[in-house]
Amino acid sequence: MTLRVTRAVIESLLEQARAAHPEECCGILLGHGEAITAIRPARNVHPMPATHFEIDPQALIDAHRAARDGAGDGDGAGAGNWQEVAGYYHSHPRGPASPSATDRASASGDGRIWAIVAKSDIRFWRDGEQGFAALSYSETDG
Repeated sequence: MTLRVTRAVIESLLEQARAAHPEECCGILLGHGEAITAIRPARNVHPMPATHFEIDPQALIDAHRAARDGAGDGDGAGAGNWQEVAGYYHSHPRGPASPSATDRASASGDGRIWAIVAKSDIRFWRDGEQGFAALSYSETDG
């Protein structure tokens, strides 16, 4: 199955990576099933943000709480635009858009989607029990 990602998400991911350079940006992917429709940027709280990322735990708590409560994606759209936490994203300022050894070591195998941004390249991965699997994706209008 092909992951569907909105054009706005693609543009936001690229902008987040550019703005954070030379450090890694990070955040949360929101959507439904095989569709990523929004992101929630988060602070990278890792002590070495130039080479590692750690999503601010409060951002994770807030995103899961909003999904559980049906509060939308943080854009004011409310319960009619309910989003679940589909996965996470981060950038690789000096590497490829594929999972690093550090990414593989920190992955939980929970089935969530990871987006990795490197320069103008974005790749999506499923964090499965057997490790990361590349996902194909198509860009949508919304």
